[in-house]
Amino acid sequence: MDRSRVLIVEDEPIVSMDIERRLKFMGYEVLPPVASGEDAVAQAHLRQPDIILMDIMLAGDMDGIEAASVIRDRKRVPVIYLTAYADEETLDRAQITEPFGYIIKPFEDRELKTCIHMALYKHKMEERLLENERWLSTTLRSIGDAVISTDRSGKVRYMNPMAEKLLGYPSKEAIGRPLDHVASVEALQNGCSLGDIVGNVLANGDGSRKETGTLHSAEGRKVPVEVSASTISSNRGENRLYGVVLVLRDMTEFVRAENALHQSVEDLRRTLEETVGALTLTTEKRDPYTAGHQQRVALLAGAIAKAMNLGEEQVEGIRVASLLHDIGKIYIPAEILSKPTMLTQIEMGMMKTHSEVGHDILKNVTFPWPVSDIVLQHHERLDGSGYPYGLMGTNILLEARIIMVADVVEAMSSHRPYRAALGVERALDEIGGNKDTRYDARVVDCCLELFRSGFRFEH
Repeated sequence: MDRSRVLIVEDEPIVSMDIERRLKFMGYEVLPPVASGEDAVAQAHLRQPDIILMDIMLAGDMDGIEAASVIRDRKRVPVIYLTAYADEETLDRAQITEPFGYIIKPFEDRELKTCIHMALYKHKMEERLLENERWLSTTLRSIGDAVISTDRSGKVRYMNPMAEKLLGYPSKEAIGRPLDHVASVEALQNGCSLGDIVGNVLANGDGSRKETGTLHSAEGRKVPVEVSASTISSNRGENRLYGVVLVLRDMTEFVRAENALHQSVEDLRRTLEETVGALTLTTEKRDPYTAGHQQRVALLAGAIAKAMNLGEEQVEGIRVASLLHDIGKIYIPAEILSKPTMLTQIEMGMMKTHSEVGHDILKNVTFPWPVSDIVLQHHERLDGSGYPYGLMGTNILLEARIIMVADVVEAMSSHRPYRAALGVERALDEIGGNKDTRYDARVVDCCLELFRSGFRFEH
């Protein structure tokens, strides 16, 4: 069991206790955690840990990067940054301290254990050059990932048991052979081989690299893998590089879980599609004169949203809301919906309740988009003349501003019980003449351009 001494530097007590519990379970000796950079420097000198897990953002005047810099200058203790801050500026600043790795919160136990093992291994190689093969074989034997080390020429110097199992290649036959003769991974970036990765990492000095690809084992199996590579050097100041250590993680279960998740998402999306379709059909069964209205509004609204270069998910939300925007008409008596003459003021008042009714029907449905609010607002107008609340300008959701234009154009272009179709040209005149007053100018311009380019409703 590994009894390496670990110092945790973390200013969140709960997080610190969780990491301490995990490390003890893995068999490490955990020193009393500290919460500031100043304490980290003091304890590194007093306790002389084998490795330090250092959070970047700490209490006190000295953050983790500053503390690591001091520790590097005074004590040659390997530091792994354990942080939730992965922005480029922070990582660039941290890189100056030559850390032995980064672990981004949240993380898995295996990731933590592998990173610690690799940091200890790399540190050992730096401090003892390459005279630690016995330590290597015992320390890395328990890691769940395949570990391979090479010399500067790309020849294999060490393989742990997991590497033998994954590659289907005995370690005793691999030692001394070029890496590309032992392990073949395709679909890496720019068509590189593992040997190319070793060469590139060495050429970049004390660099590192991570990629994914498909491993072809000696037994003929194809295994999706994640490949991490970093240099082995004996003295940072002299920048003497002795080789590269590679970690190959079997991603089979991850890929299987990802595929299952994608299938689950597709099944849920199909169920949502079928449910929305059923609700749309229910509305139009009660209002035969507007049959197909919601589908045609969805067609035009979706086209406008794409013309506005909105994201794919936002376009889909607009399409779904369009298909449901008149669902509140379920509440309206059929004799009003199909009345062949103009509605009275009372009847029109009842008709105007359909957007609120639609909102009430949909508000408890957990859509990934604000569908109920879009439905509520689709009869609002930018100048405050709409209903139900007389909202104005950008207080109206963009999605609702798109659907209101599509709704007006489709409604005026189609027959209604109380009038014949007014035609597309009349509808386009309506939105064009009232853009920036009733209707969003950008939405109107995209709609007009669509029709000029040949867009037509499918009646």
